[in-house]
Amino acid sequence: MLPVAGVPMIERVVGHLARHGIDRVVLSMGYRPDAFLDAYPDGRCGGVEVEYAVESEPLDTAGAIRFAARRAGFDDVFVVLNGDVITEIDISAVVKFHASHGASATLALTPVDDPSRFGVVPTDEDGRVVAFIEKPGPGEAPTNLINAGVYVLEPSVIDRIPDGRRVSIERETFPQLVADRSLFALASDATWIDVGTPAAYIEANLTFAGVGPDAAVVGHGVRVDPGACITGSVVLDEAVIAADAVVRDSIIGRRAVIGEGAIVEALSVIGDGAIVPPGAHLTGARLPEEAA
Repeated sequence: MLPVAGVPMIERVVGHLARHGIDRVVLSMGYRPDAFLDAYPDGRCGGVEVEYAVESEPLDTAGAIRFAARRAGFDDVFVVLNGDVITEIDISAVVKFHASHGASATLALTPVDDPSRFGVVPTDEDGRVVAFIEKPGPGEAPTNLINAGVYVLEPSVIDRIPDGRRVSIERETFPQLVADRSLFALASDATWIDVGTPAAYIEANLTFAGVGPDAAVVGHGVRVDPGACITGSVVLDEAVIAADAVVRDSIIGRRAVIGEGAIVEALSVIGDGAIVPPGAHLTGARLPEEAA
């Protein structure tokens, strides 16, 4: 629900699906589903019909997909996207590739500088996945192409996922498909941002606002007093940046107050309604601490 350049992240994800002809979306959720239900009470998000599959307990990635697919009654090929990934990958092209290769499942791949945080996916010349290596050690990855969190799945994949327990699609389901030679992948160099860290959240905002790294994305009703300076940051609605304060490479929550002459920098995250006292100097801080 956090905004990226003024649009809630989930609306960007769902809207991307809509642009590729998908008109029915199931949101698989466990944590705070009420926030989504309250935001989209008419059952529409990003221009499409949305349904909710709310887990009573965490089922991990494959378990969540199975739960949502069964809940929605999927009986044909379907697309899965990670909700915290914002991308312009051509989903239509991935679906077409999937069909033409007779795959059980197809992944979109994206290149990254440091693949050690992700699932690395080497393929053969036909696009068949030859291994699925989840988060290899630094310098150990055989390729810089990683799992982009965009999947096309046949209903038969759901039958492989055990019911009633946590199941990881990366560590359990995909390796099974690799062994069966039925997992394929298509690489793309389209925009792709995994918005899972403060740095990535700032990057996503600056990217989709179309501004440079020294700019800032500022929400509605923000007050910026004389002498204040904001660079490389995201400031959410109704925050106050007092006189001569400096906000650098950080995230300022809704209605937060940065006191006069204070400095907030180095990927600090100031939560909704939090107050940074005048003259304070915060580096890499989390305020309040329980919001970290």
